[in-house]
Amino acid sequence: MRWALAVLCVYPVLVAVLLALEDSLVYMATPASSSWAEPRDLVKEDVELHSADGTRLHAWWCPVKGSRGAVLFCHGQQGNLSHRAWLVPRLQRLGASVLIFDYPGFGHSEGSPSEAGCYAAADAAYDWLVDEQKIAPREILIVGKSLGGGIAADLASRRPNRGLVLCMTFTALPDVAQRLLPVVPAHWLMRNRFDNLGKIGQCKGPVFIAHGTRDFKIPPSQAERLFDAAPGPKRYFTMEGLGHSWPCFTDECLDEIRSFLHEVEASATRK
Repeated sequence: MRWALAVLCVYPVLVAVLLALEDSLVYMATPASSSWAEPRDLVKEDVELHSADGTRLHAWWCPVKGSRGAVLFCHGQQGNLSHRAWLVPRLQRLGASVLIFDYPGFGHSEGSPSEAGCYAAADAAYDWLVDEQKIAPREILIVGKSLGGGIAADLASRRPNRGLVLCMTFTALPDVAQRLLPVVPAHWLMRNRFDNLGKIGQCKGPVFIAHGTRDFKIPPSQAERLFDAAPGPKRYFTMEGLGHSWPCFTDECLDEIRSFLHEVEASATRK
């Protein structure tokens, strides 16, 4: 009885603490003043973006000579864009220039991270590509990894695009929290939702989903549910043996993305 009473007293405190820490657990932002890895060999241009509320955001524009299109990359929950410099040349292998941006509170971006703030940052990045670089929406490939997949899916559900690529992405954030902390009623209490399952059916282009078989943080079953809910054309790519923190844009994955996009575009041309 004493143990039961102790649990009953401690449990509400535990839940209250987790709720108070929710944003810091979801957004593990690293400001540039704490850590910044300036790349030596990456050809890039520093870009200043502004979200709808005026928040100043930082991005890198990494052009590919002769390319008409762009990859708009939404990174995950940790660090900042400088920690993804190694990834840019890999994404450029898709034959397009790359725009990678930081959310509020990450890197050199101002403000504090939030779900709405992340969506607004993606809109600012998309608008910069269209307005400043004069890139047609049909030439913008929206790519997201992990938490960035939630931002990418939201953007792709509202704005025209060449396609949506999701890597190691979840159905909704409370689903991840419920799996990691099953004793906490995350579905009822979490403020940050990132409801990808509810949005992916509204996506305005082809959908490519890649997931590792050894992702124990976000199980492949969540990616499979996303794939089932996505409209066509779509493709699912299984990455054997890869976990959540492993680099997911392998040579095989990039080849599959290129093949998928070419098939979709060739089919559209024939029609």
